[in-house]
Amino acid sequence: MFKDEVFIKVKGGRGGDGIVAFRREKYVEYGGPAGGSGGAGGDVYFVADEGISTLLDLSFNKHLTAKDGTSGLNKSQNGRNAEHTYFRVPVGTMVFDQDTNVLIGDLTMHGQTLLLAKGGRGGRGNEAFATHRNPAPEICEKGDLGEAKNLRVELKVLADVGLVGYPSVGKSTLISSVSRAKPKIAEYHFTTLEPHLGLVYVGENQSFVMADLPGLIEGASLGAGLGIQFLKHIERCRVIIHVVEMDGLEEKNPYEDFLKINKELESYNYDLLKRPMIIAASKMDLPNAWANLEKFKEQIGDSYEVYPISSVTKQGLKELIYRTMELVETTPKFEIGEVHKNYIKNKEEAFFTIEKASDGVYVVKGEGLYRLFMRTDFTKEENVKRFARQLRSYGVDEALRKAGVKSGDNVRVFEYEFEFTD
Repeated sequence: MFKDEVFIKVKGGRGGDGIVAFRREKYVEYGGPAGGSGGAGGDVYFVADEGISTLLDLSFNKHLTAKDGTSGLNKSQNGRNAEHTYFRVPVGTMVFDQDTNVLIGDLTMHGQTLLLAKGGRGGRGNEAFATHRNPAPEICEKGDLGEAKNLRVELKVLADVGLVGYPSVGKSTLISSVSRAKPKIAEYHFTTLEPHLGLVYVGENQSFVMADLPGLIEGASLGAGLGIQFLKHIERCRVIIHVVEMDGLEEKNPYEDFLKINKELESYNYDLLKRPMIIAASKMDLPNAWANLEKFKEQIGDSYEVYPISSVTKQGLKELIYRTMELVETTPKFEIGEVHKNYIKNKEEAFFTIEKASDGVYVVKGEGLYRLFMRTDFTKEENVKRFARQLRSYGVDEALRKAGVKSGDNVRVFEYEFEFTD
């Protein structure tokens, strides 16, 4: 099953906790602090793999979570860093932040990696807090939480040549005739429900990748038929082969069909019509095809190259493929938008905010304050005192006074309530 869009959640591993420990060994006087720091949490990465052609596996793994780092140990032993989590996706995968719609990265080469969520830093043990003023601290930190994100993962197939046209004009028959691709072929519309890729060999050292895309209809760029779902796959193609049938058995007008499909391409992305386009006049083995072709050439003029073909009798296929190869070699790859960094940092928020709850208690919260809160082990008195000093250094105490908090009032910081003392 072909899958080209998936919504997932990713989360980096949490860092391991630091501990409070002291050396207690015989003949070692004033052993001092020996609490190790925690290991870092694992990161979550995508890896581009040219052997994968769909996001189907990812659709069954919508929650990617890295492992947590281990806690520190006594005797100054630090915890182990967690292994990173790697998930393989097709080449051509684009990753967007679902909340902001910002492009995080575009995987266009085999083996390319993309960082999705960073693991948390390990908490420090009491050995890291030792100073000449406080040689035996009883302070430690918990590990930081890993990053969590909602992502939209989108696949745009990487092909040199894309086949476009109305349903049942012979695109699937063409790709099956010039490559080993085996798409479904039948005498009814929309037999192709997903893109098919085929490798076309022209010479000993010459080849290109051709994509058979589902048929378009009028209004495809606005969501009609299957168009808008697969129009995006044309964006990466260097050359477009527009397949137009010439048999006239269904009383169609080849020229009007050609104009309608080009209008849909232009409506979806204006730049699509700027790249080389060849017209493959298909089904030339059927009655009235040559007469229809002559009329079509008069209407279209010299704007496009037209190659009459028959995928059944193999007529004109060699000329079409050789000309396509020439255009592929002389046309550069088209970049999709701006080249983004491998990793985009989350938007910075206010370190803390103060609000008054419905029960009259002042509530202090904020993204930065939450990270500080989660690092603190409130089971140890020294850690609680340190947290209070940190709040004062960040200006929380002064802000509470300005908000009207008086000595003896309760202040809520996430799950804990503290008595404010001035």
